[in-house]
Amino acid sequence: MSLLAALNPPQREAAKYLDGPLLRLAGAGSGKTRVITHKIAYLIGECGYKPGSIAAITFTNKAAREMQERASKLTQNVNTKGLIVTTFHSMGLRMLREDAKFAELKPAFSILDSADAAGIVSEIIKTTDKQEIRRAVSRISLWKNELKSPAAALATAEDDNARAYAKIYDRYDATLRAYQAVDFDDLIRLPAELLDTHIELREKWQNRLRHILVDEYQDTNVAQYRLLQKLTGVRAAFTAVGDDDQAIYGWRGASADNLRQLNEDYPHLHVVKLEQNYRSTVRILKAANSLIANNPKLFEKRLWSDLGYGDAIQVMPTKDDEHEAESVVMRLLSHKFQHRTEWRDYAILYRGNYQARVFEQALRNEKVPYQLSGGQSFFDRAEIKDVISYLRLIANSDDDPAFIRAVTTPKRGIGAATLEKLGQVAATLHVSLFEAVFSAAAASQIGERQLAPLVEFCQFINRFEERVVREPAGELLNDLLKAIDYEVHLFDQDDQRAAQSKWNNVLEFAAWIAKKGEEDDKNLLQITQTIALITLLEGREEEEPDAVRLSTLHAAKGLEFGHVFLVGVEENILPHRDAVDEGRLEEERRLMYVGVTRARKSLTLSYCSRRKRARESVACDPSRFIDELGDDVRMPEKPTTAEAKASGSDRLAALKAMLG
Repeated sequence: MSLLAALNPPQREAAKYLDGPLLRLAGAGSGKTRVITHKIAYLIGECGYKPGSIAAITFTNKAAREMQERASKLTQNVNTKGLIVTTFHSMGLRMLREDAKFAELKPAFSILDSADAAGIVSEIIKTTDKQEIRRAVSRISLWKNELKSPAAALATAEDDNARAYAKIYDRYDATLRAYQAVDFDDLIRLPAELLDTHIELREKWQNRLRHILVDEYQDTNVAQYRLLQKLTGVRAAFTAVGDDDQAIYGWRGASADNLRQLNEDYPHLHVVKLEQNYRSTVRILKAANSLIANNPKLFEKRLWSDLGYGDAIQVMPTKDDEHEAESVVMRLLSHKFQHRTEWRDYAILYRGNYQARVFEQALRNEKVPYQLSGGQSFFDRAEIKDVISYLRLIANSDDDPAFIRAVTTPKRGIGAATLEKLGQVAATLHVSLFEAVFSAAAASQIGERQLAPLVEFCQFINRFEERVVREPAGELLNDLLKAIDYEVHLFDQDDQRAAQSKWNNVLEFAAWIAKKGEEDDKNLLQITQTIALITLLEGREEEEPDAVRLSTLHAAKGLEFGHVFLVGVEENILPHRDAVDEGRLEEERRLMYVGVTRARKSLTLSYCSRRKRARESVACDPSRFIDELGDDVRMPEKPTTAEAKASGSDRLAALKAMLG
């Protein structure tokens, strides 16, 4: 039986098409991952492609892992070793690691996380003002995503403000080069630039990769588009999968224009539309189609479904934030009681993280288990970052941010004054702090007693560096933790309970490193670079708990739930006031569309008449998007006087009695 027998006709057409560039317009819930995995299986199983000549590129580790698992199941009897299913950033890392010398990097370069990047910018502009640092970091990031060098940013700066940021970018770039480090954006920017300037590299990668599949194409930025162009070359053997109606990342540099650009750059582009939705009821899709029809269209498409007409979409007006949270939780409890569903079938989605607090409170009051998307990543905990700083330093002794953190944690009698002197020596000699420790200048300018612990520390790191390539990652890390007495350090710093919890996290991290080393056959250096990417892309994914999901609309993209509560559907929130002022209403409408199409069976929208802002209570208007959902949306009926008197808490008491 053919590998493609399980697909519908447009899906099958997209999977079989190999005559050049293909754009697969995949509406929400239309089975796009299914088509990508079947196409991979078809290329290997029926077209004789070598697995190592195929790359499937997506945006998150989770999506990559799901794709890899599904492709492996489909190609059970075929050896798929070498198949590349990865994120854009991991692909860039793979290329940079292999061709580091072209970028004047050593292969064990460091990847700085967002906290390191902010720290460097803070040093450059001599401020701790978080907002100012964030503005500079985000400006630099957008320039890098547009493939603009510091010189180009300066040359095209439109005013004094932009010129000031371009100068910060220039110093930031120089600092990263000195640290032999790259940041997250460089993992795309540098490979794209290298392929552009080095013909031998371009030919090497184009000959290696015979077909590239890109998921969530509408979320790519200029640098990612250029990288894809350089990798596919004149053959243009690629499959881009995207949906212009779900382009919601313009604010962070993604360019929905990349879909339009494809049409212009590839006149022979073949377009296949996937319009059958396998997720939602007819009613939900009808509302989604009605909403998105208010945006100008790049490609016409209408989602349809054969999953039945389904429940009416409910709109729930509420008095204020607290009443909204109570009403939503009450309705959720009542629905769960009537339909015998699980907690994980429900999601409460909102525009901004700040909206979550009052819902968390209401869920806690009713002892409802919930999971908050976008909470602190495991890798962002201080104790994990401490351990990672040692690993980064062992991998790359030029990594100054890692040096400073490791040399001062646990404390080893090295004070700020000594580090300042060492910094001056390093700056004069143009070397890293680590290298400066062994210089004649350090010996003459830093007292012998102050220098001794620094030398001892650096020798300790060197000893571990020698062992890295020979010994298993897990054993090495356990030895390191013992050698620095990290457990003792934690119990000295914190009370018993907090210290134990932190030490358990460290042990879990060590076990994870050991497992990763064995499974992926990687040494500690290679895993250290991977960690930076996991941190930046989205923490470790764990088993889905049976809990209500609280999430921003941005973080909910790609997910689906039986029953969705879309809350705070008000003017100034959704659409967001700033977006409307800046002319980004269409992107806000797409964000609402993403929210609506997360729901499989039921959708409830809520808004407040008044909302707390700072210390005031402000009047609110329902969002214009509610009217745009069409006529098939159930607006609330006016309550009778008796009903109006029964407050939310009375109804909740009645529900509890029923449950009891």
